[in-house]
Amino acid sequence: MMDIDFVITWVDMDDPKWQAEFAKYSGKKENTKNGVSKARFRDYGFLKYWFRGVEKFAPWVRKIHFVTSGQKPEWLDENNPKLNLVNHKDYIPAQFLPTYNSVVIERYIHKIPGLADHFVYFNDDFYIINKVRIERFFKNGLPCDIAVFQYNPSWSQWYKRIKNNLKIINRHFDKKEVMERDHDKWFHKSYGSKARLNYLLKPYGKFITLRTPHNAQPYLKSTFEEVWAAAEKELTETSVNRFRALNDYTPELFRTWQICRGNFEPYNTYSDTKMFPLMIRPKQAVKAIYEQSYSLICLNDNVHIRNYEQVMENIKDAFESILPEKSSFEL
Repeated sequence: MMDIDFVITWVDMDDPKWQAEFAKYSGKKENTKNGVSKARFRDYGFLKYWFRGVEKFAPWVRKIHFVTSGQKPEWLDENNPKLNLVNHKDYIPAQFLPTYNSVVIERYIHKIPGLADHFVYFNDDFYIINKVRIERFFKNGLPCDIAVFQYNPSWSQWYKRIKNNLKIINRHFDKKEVMERDHDKWFHKSYGSKARLNYLLKPYGKFITLRTPHNAQPYLKSTFEEVWAAAEKELTETSVNRFRALNDYTPELFRTWQICRGNFEPYNTYSDTKMFPLMIRPKQAVKAIYEQSYSLICLNDNVHIRNYEQVMENIKDAFESILPEKSSFEL
């Protein structure tokens, strides 16, 4: 049995100290540009359901590393033996702090003291709502993942950041060699129609964007160490970006590297994972929680959600229906 840790990042947007510091560096309290957005930081109050879901549906996890800028929900029991409270300053170089840029917070997570060699990274809007086994994330000591290409429009700001990643990937990997070496992993039958671009782009000489399930991502710590060894200059230089910037390198760099190295076991993560944009699919999200239709879901926030308070209340009721009991992480 391997040790597997979970890492989750969180922020308390209502913390006056955090608000003052955020306003100081952003220049204004809310801005929808460059990642300075209420939807990026606000907390639904659902965090306790994340812990309840982990305890009920993934009790095998060794340790939860709860990453914040020094904050802690008042109900969280910091003495729980499975909990490690991690401050940004514990693992991110001081010259880059404070940071409000998720890609900077994420690129250093392999430096978290005591982190297991096998870990799963969660945003705080990713929830476990049904039983998951270790084999959902790791098999034969390798992360379970789907290696399929995706069209990404060039006008997308996120794509511009993905292009930064791909420059590094294409510098270090030969696409034809990778796909030939790991042919069975790139053309695994479980991918179904999602692999259609793999067939179409097989002759093409360069890597393009990989489809990225917006949910919990398993990693090897060694992947981060390898990427840092190959791209320390680029990652260090862009760590000064306190907020999202077009020259960023995103977490997809580490995931794509891991796949290109062949350090994964093929698994169609879309088979039990679903992302719900709450702006357009709130009812479907609520239904999925009640019915536990998936193992993992993402509740994607947006500043333009209609009837926000009612939507949040409906989601809370759904969580209460499947996770009514306190976890050992709650005081």
